[in-house]
Amino acid sequence: TLPIEKGRPGPALLAHVIVSKYCDHLPLHRQSGIYAREGVTIDRSVMAGWVGHMAALLEPLAQRIARHVRAGSAVHADDTTVPVLDPGRGRTKTGRLWTAVRDERPYGSTAPPAAFYLYSADRTSEHAHALLKGCRGHLHADGYTGFGGLYEADPKTSAPAPLKEVACWAHARRKIYDVHVETKSPAAAEALDIIARLFAIEAGVKGRPPAARVAARQERSAPVLAELRAFLDATLAKISGKSDFAKAIRYATSRWTALTRYVDDGRLEMTNNAAERAVRPLTLGRKNYLFAGSDEGGRRAAIMYTL
Repeated sequence: TLPIEKGRPGPALLAHVIVSKYCDHLPLHRQSGIYAREGVTIDRSVMAGWVGHMAALLEPLAQRIARHVRAGSAVHADDTTVPVLDPGRGRTKTGRLWTAVRDERPYGSTAPPAAFYLYSADRTSEHAHALLKGCRGHLHADGYTGFGGLYEADPKTSAPAPLKEVACWAHARRKIYDVHVETKSPAAAEALDIIARLFAIEAGVKGRPPAARVAARQERSAPVLAELRAFLDATLAKISGKSDFAKAIRYATSRWTALTRYVDDGRLEMTNNAAERAVRPLTLGRKNYLFAGSDEGGRRAAIMYTL
């Protein structure tokens, strides 16, 4: 029995088309040209139909991966833009691909790491909530306000907040780094040096059990964090409140509780880099295929990227 009813392609050819498109970032029109060089004529529109059929067949497996990711005690989340054809307007619109990641290897868990993706036509908070539906525990994320409601208790039912925010030190560091590149500020350089000490501690506890990670963080990271906070507060009092450096400092200090939450839980990470790594292949593919053909194409892409 062939995968597509009344279709001619076997599973190996279908898998090759899908892997080439979503893993090797070869758009279907390029694949059509490659086959043509070998004397095989497969029109791009025909392969597009195959991809649609396979997305429908594989969607239950993608949903099972999503359930596994959402069951983790700590989840990483992020999103990125994807241009989508908008024929009625004669140009592209901006859709979003969201990802949620479960990766417990940094604290020695044997749970399989996985990521799943969702597509949406915009970036409203309802899509962030749909991505993380059913999640309980901690959420590693950037400062996107759409996640905010997930950190709050339900005022109608008094149910506790489903997630606790774990902010990302890579984001906080990047803002200070950008200031240093632009201005060569000695204070920004000193802040970066202190943050580098925190990352060095994390490198030393990677893969160790949660209890060992907590012990090391409380003994070594907590004093460095106290030193950094004192330095940032003192620096902020000396510089213009409207400067980019001040904005970078306030980004960190306004999220301090979320940025330091990892110290007391060995299952948590210092950064949201797991999610950033999960969206990196999408940005490469976006450069090659330029745009998705439709919202349905974006939804299919989310299923395939999940696999």
